[in-house]
Amino acid sequence: MTQTSVAPHRERHAGRPRPPGGYGASVLVTLLAMAFLGAALLRLAGIDGNRYTVAALALTPYVVAGGTVLGLVALSLRRWATGGLVLLVAVLLAAAVAPRAFGRSRPYGTGTELRVLTANLYVGRGDAATVVNLVREHRVDVLSLQELTPEAVAALDRAGLGAELPYREFRPGPTSTGSGLAARYPLQPRSLAGPSGAQQPGALLILPTGERVELLAAHPTWPFGPGGADAWRRELAGLPEPNPEGTVRVLAGDFNATVDHAAFRRLLGLGYADAADQAGAGLLPTWPANGRRWPPVTIDHVLVDRRCPVDEVQVFDVPGSDHRALLARFSLPKP
Repeated sequence: MTQTSVAPHRERHAGRPRPPGGYGASVLVTLLAMAFLGAALLRLAGIDGNRYTVAALALTPYVVAGGTVLGLVALSLRRWATGGLVLLVAVLLAAAVAPRAFGRSRPYGTGTELRVLTANLYVGRGDAATVVNLVREHRVDVLSLQELTPEAVAALDRAGLGAELPYREFRPGPTSTGSGLAARYPLQPRSLAGPSGAQQPGALLILPTGERVELLAAHPTWPFGPGGADAWRRELAGLPEPNPEGTVRVLAGDFNATVDHAAFRRLLGLGYADAADQAGAGLLPTWPANGRRWPPVTIDHVLVDRRCPVDEVQVFDVPGSDHRALLARFSLPKP
């Protein structure tokens, strides 16, 4: 009888220790690291890409946390190079995200205080009484509404909006395309935004002091709408630039973008400041709200002229809406 020896085969593998957690865990960590590094590269390189990568970039704050955990797990599995690289990139991402949680220094020489509230009504389903109560309780000067339907306008009127904010520039629509501005002081219509799928009314606000502010109810399309990410980029690029030497301009609404999108950062780079970032509230999520299944992100914003110091930003739930309302309190430049 012929016997086959397996001893040499065993000897060849005897000196090769099995990695902690097994080969399966090691492979999984490597695959997750590749996915993390790919997502991080898009953010750090300023590449928004297609509709799917745009959606993924909105999750960057979660990616930072996940990358940190992944790096530590990789190190515990003795994947030194993988763990070290992942942690290094996580630190770079954190450096881009963390400043939103800390307030910025205020400019000197301030004028009249202004309170701007923005609320997406989710095709008119947001509770009108809640919105009007927020306006009343927080002495809101300007209200920006998105997804404003004729039925929502009627509900707001029944709730008493006209008594609080008697001036308005409303362009309601039957679906998500309607938008509007309501104000405590007189408004003059202005055409400020480029072509877009939704109404984005603009107006000139005239304060009792004589100060003037140009306002826009912003609502660029989302990257999964008609035209995809290209239309999303085009409509963000079509929003008006600030006028650093002239009339203060404020954009308030649902931008369908976060600070982690290059297209949105380009808008900020023109001379706007995100009020939430200035107040140290830039990581407060605004969508989705009321228990909807998606990691919440910050896509509703009030953008102010950089000459305007921001005092406070708050967010509030609105029953019936998938967005939280956002209130910004800031001061105009000294006249």
